[in-house]
Amino acid sequence: MEHPLRAFGERLHANTVRAFVTGCAGTSLSPDEIGFFAESRPQGLILFTRNCESADQLRRLADQFRSAVGTSNVLILVDQEGGRVQRLPPPVVPGFPAARAFGKLYAMDAERGLEAARLAAGLLAQRLLQLGINVNCVPVLDIPVPGAHSIIGDRAYGTDVRTVAALGRAVMDGHLAAGVLPVVKHVPGHGRADADSHECLPVVAASREELRASDFRPFRELRDAPLAMTAHIIYSAIDDRTPASASRTVIVNVIRDEIGFDGVLMSDDLSMGALSGAISERAGSVLEAGCDLALHCNGDMEEMREVAAAAPEIGSEGARRIAAAFARIQSHGDFDTQRAKAILEEAFALSW
Repeated sequence: MEHPLRAFGERLHANTVRAFVTGCAGTSLSPDEIGFFAESRPQGLILFTRNCESADQLRRLADQFRSAVGTSNVLILVDQEGGRVQRLPPPVVPGFPAARAFGKLYAMDAERGLEAARLAAGLLAQRLLQLGINVNCVPVLDIPVPGAHSIIGDRAYGTDVRTVAALGRAVMDGHLAAGVLPVVKHVPGHGRADADSHECLPVVAASREELRASDFRPFRELRDAPLAMTAHIIYSAIDDRTPASASRTVIVNVIRDEIGFDGVLMSDDLSMGALSGAISERAGSVLEAGCDLALHCNGDMEEMREVAAAAPEIGSEGARRIAAAFARIQSHGDFDTQRAKAILEEAFALSW
């Protein structure tokens, strides 16, 4: 049987969804939010801990959003990496270790590490799909370097290209096989950042040759990913004035051409401290630079209206990329949940 999301691409051009993803304030949509979503028709909704009370409540919230927008052809996203970035807490979603734990297992036994990463991704994606969530913002493909800010830290699978790319591939494939779209991040690489982009704008001074030899490589090896999220970072060797999310030079010359990524490109959160200017200006700048979607997370209605005003309807290229993303979802067979749990219990002493 055809996966129901595959039909997404066939109908997308008939929709008038707009080129942004938004948050919401609570565990259900307020009348103001319902009216706003019906009018502005965002392409997606991203969920956080503030939106989570129970499994049934999350399913109702996702259904509310789809009903308000007037189509099932929307993205329902979450950042559920494992470790310190798990927006949906247990018991709603089981807790998983941070990415680095899989990297340590991979260093001891590569085959076992890859299997554990793929099975964990499958288990997680299976649960997210049950909650009405069809996009998870993983894997992190950043490679931390000595002296960098700790914001990435153990969110990275390792500190070398081979480990990060191999485990990133396993996690991406595990999600796709379970019916959930993964988002590689933070392209073209956040590992050298000297600051937390949630707070201020990092500047990376590495040469293009250094970036090409390391930071860009995991993204190039996973350039067939269906979706990617940009980094709010200045790469001074490429564009010394504008963060990557809003730099047409970085997006066109590096992400699209050099790395070769042709999937759906979304910005990181517009409300982060790395960006400046009004929210409407931030939204306009990332879309004009070449992002397919502007991401706004905090659920502030005034800011959401500004983002919506700056976001046009999804264009033909964005529609093509979104359709191609959903076409990547695999027809998966039976997933051996008990075997997956047993392997992960043995590897990480997890309890379910």
